[in-house]
Amino acid sequence: MSETTRLAADASSGDPATGLRAVRALRDLADRLEDLQVGNARRKGWSWHEIAVCLGVTRQAVHKKHARRAAGQGGD
Repeated sequence: MSETTRLAADASSGDPATGLRAVRALRDLADRLEDLQVGNARRKGWSWHEIAVCLGVTRQAVHKKHARRAAGQGGD
């Protein structure tokens, strides 16, 4: 069973401790994936607005969350 499959199963566990730990781990994974894909989009010339639309947030929110990292990678 892959780690992602196990986390998905654990997230629906009847044991709150198991379920909540899985939710936290999935949230951490989603954050890392978001960082990766925002960086990818910025390197390909995407605007903060285009990224925000895909993420379903405001341009200001995505810029505030990711601008420092993007600037360090030459993406701002």
